[in-house]
Amino acid sequence: METTYMVAKELREGRYLIIDDIPCRVVEIESSKPGKHGAAKMRITGIGIFENQKKVMLTPGDADVVVPVIGRKNIQIMSIEGKTAKVMDQQTYEMYDLEIPDELLKDAAAGKEAEILEAMGRKKVERIKG
Repeated sequence: METTYMVAKELREGRYLIIDDIPCRVVEIESSKPGKHGAAKMRITGIGIFENQKKVMLTPGDADVVVPVIGRKNIQIMSIEGKTAKVMDQQTYEMYDLEIPDELLKDAAAGKEAEILEAMGRKKVERIKG
C-alpha cells in the first residue's frame, strides 16, 4: 500500500487523504480554536475516489494523517463491451480491463486516449481525451 504522512493542518481542499482505509479527496475542512490543554481540532470531510462515499475524520491539527500516493497515467482504449473497456497502458503496453464511469461512457470509443487515476492498487478512469 503506497502511502505517506502529512500533518493535518497542512491539508487543503482538493488534496487526498485516507479515511477508514479509503482514499478520499478532501472537500471540506473545519477547524476549532486551540483549547487550554491542546491543539486545535479538525473535522475533515472527504469523498471516496473509487466509491464516491462521504467520509468524515476528526483529528487534532498537529497529528499526522495518512495520504495516498496518487499516480496518473495515460491509456488507450482498445475496445468497449458494455461498461467495461479493454485498455492498454501507454508506458508499459500492459493490457487490462477497466470499468468506464457512466458520465464518461458516451465519450469513450475504441482508439481514444484516457487519463486514469491510480491509488492503493486500484485504478479509475478520470477523463476521456479528445
